[in-house]
Amino acid sequence: MKAIADLFSTDYGLFSIAGIAFMIGMAIWFYRFFNRKMLESERAERKRG
Repeated sequence: MKAIADLFSTDYGLFSIAGIAFMIGMAIWFYRFFNRKMLESERAERKRG
């Protein structure tokens, strides 16, 4: 329980949570970005023949 208390009540714990949330957000953004670009490329390739 001390670890969880430290995680949410200390500056280094809060920065850890912020860092983890930022990395998860980046992963979601990169997945959506690259997936969208691959689909656009696939559609353009089909149009060209």
